[in-house]
Amino acid sequence: MKLRRSFARLGVCSAFALMLVGASLPMAMAGPGEWEVAKSASERGERICLPDPATLMQWEHRGKQCTRTIVTASLDRAEVHYTCVGGGFGTSRVEVLTSRSIKINTQGIADGLPFSYMIHARRVGACPAH
Repeated sequence: MKLRRSFARLGVCSAFALMLVGASLPMAMAGPGEWEVAKSASERGERICLPDPATLMQWEHRGKQCTRTIVTASLDRAEVHYTCVGGGFGTSRVEVLTSRSIKINTQGIADGLPFSYMIHARRVGACPAH
């Protein structure tokens, strides 16, 4: 059981690392879709359709063009530094909790001011059809 869980985490972390550098995702469950993002694992969060879940790594700067650098990556954790066009930057540490749930600690500068917080994100399914 532990070995299977380790392989599952390895697959999710590998998929997330691929996602961070812009490659296509081999795993649909860690890929694009509807994600629920909250400040706490126990609260209901904002649901958002993400064609590129790497946006979660730059949550404070979502919608901005940023370049990402993977600082470290392991079976269930990764640290990414990003810098955005027009200013702003951050460092995010992601922890894979399950194949559909991640925790991200992020900090940096946005609009000339510091930020630091944690978000919990879980993939809840495909994006709703409009």
